[in-house]
Amino acid sequence: MVDRVVLLSGPISSGKSTLARGLEEQYGMYVFRTKEVLARNVVQALEKDRLALQAEGDRLDKETDGRWVVTEFVDWLNSKERISVAVIDSVRTLDQVAAIRDAFGARVTHIHLTAPPEELELRFNQRRLLHTDKDYEYSVVKKNATEQQVETLASSADIVVNTQRCTASDVLTRTTSHPRIWSGRGRGYVDVVIGGQYGSEGKGQIVDYLSGEYDLLIRVGGPNAGHSVFHDDGTYIHHQLPSGTLKSHAKLLIGPGAVLRVPKLLEEIAECHVEADRLTIDGHAAVITDADIEAEKGLVACIGSTGQGVGSATARRIMKGREEGMTLVKNVPALKPYVGEAQEVLKKSFSRGDRILLEGTQGTGLSLYHGNYPHVTSRDTTVMGCLSEAGIAPNRVRRIVMVCRTYPIRVQNPENKTSGPLREMTYEELSKRSGISVEELTHNEKTSTTRKQRRLGEFEWDLLRRASLLNGPTDIALTFADYIRKENRNAMRFEQLTEATISLVLEVERVAGAPVSLIATGFNRRSVIDRRTW
Repeated sequence: MVDRVVLLSGPISSGKSTLARGLEEQYGMYVFRTKEVLARNVVQALEKDRLALQAEGDRLDKETDGRWVVTEFVDWLNSKERISVAVIDSVRTLDQVAAIRDAFGARVTHIHLTAPPEELELRFNQRRLLHTDKDYEYSVVKKNATEQQVETLASSADIVVNTQRCTASDVLTRTTSHPRIWSGRGRGYVDVVIGGQYGSEGKGQIVDYLSGEYDLLIRVGGPNAGHSVFHDDGTYIHHQLPSGTLKSHAKLLIGPGAVLRVPKLLEEIAECHVEADRLTIDGHAAVITDADIEAEKGLVACIGSTGQGVGSATARRIMKGREEGMTLVKNVPALKPYVGEAQEVLKKSFSRGDRILLEGTQGTGLSLYHGNYPHVTSRDTTVMGCLSEAGIAPNRVRRIVMVCRTYPIRVQNPENKTSGPLREMTYEELSKRSGISVEELTHNEKTSTTRKQRRLGEFEWDLLRRASLLNGPTDIALTFADYIRKENRNAMRFEQLTEATISLVLEVERVAGAPVSLIATGFNRRSVIDRRTW
């Protein structure tokens, strides 16, 4: 229906309509004008009668709690063919913005234009001199209660532009240079999201946020990793499907290197209402049996394994199926509607120039080869391992996003054993630092798959450096910024983060040798600060 929605807000004479015309005429964007909706309902539907339009807007806001804009916008979209970028000129209340974000999620970019009051009045009066049909003085139209609070929208906007001392061309250039507006990013590439620590870094949240920009989502690994996403005012955990399944309309692929638990996979497919024509599972992916789960009970007690049978199934596959009961996906009747070849899917995607997002599982510190053996998982969790499992050549990769937590975790220690080295700290100490209650922290920090309490640790700079050398990230996604200070949950832009958080981001960039492009400040629809340049 639409790939991206751009909202314009700002006080009278800040330049919204001029910017909308520039986006329409020079960049081919489609503009939905709320003024035209209001004019349909007003007898004095001339541009000069601004007071009548203001009153009609206030009436609709009161009757619909601000939802009239998104309702009319959706009707307008349905009358069009597919649109790449649509501009809404303009929104005037936070309720209107919230309703649009609820409907379109991460596809929304909100631009707020502003200027000093004296500049706005000067512009308004200059336009009155040019257009004799503009009867009202600035002081009159400024009396409207909604107009008086419109500057509060700046606090939640993605982009704020002060248009003072700017020409219309300046404003257009500044806004279209922002990566969330500029649509000419090119096509035909693979971006990879991997973990930089010991898993549970928040990869699901990052993939969920990015997923709307891609045509194909790929997942590798097994059900021993649960990726949590925000959904319907709660949490949904993806164990085997890509984390953008619920958010996007992209095609889905599970690679040949995956290890799957069939009953759980079918349950997840049903819960997410995934049709057979949307999902392809490579026929050479391995299947976990009851015997595999039984075989791992000793590892649960020894090194804190999740005991999902992934390692056992992988080991049997390495032994070329000599043990009785080795099964591949292509031999499972219940999965027949979804079986295909990853290489065929990828070949067609590359030929079409599709945008592809590959989602890794667990974290670099748990890599079979590069982690603290034996406290590791059963696969290579680095970017090269994920590419291998998916069947993608390295030269197809455009971006590598490595996700890191402000406070890494490891799974709970088994009895009289350890699940691996960690600079361990208490939840009481983290509560004191962050301002978040111990009860909330311990509730949040349970493993997605086994629901066990996690061990909590200090940030490990050496691990960040090693993970960066192994993965070569082009970008870092830093999650759990609210664990530094709870106040970060209110931040909508980088400069709104606490001073300590900004300092940490700068240090992470120096050590990793890559920009911190995404920052998760909490867990809701609006909790990712996007600093990307792509």
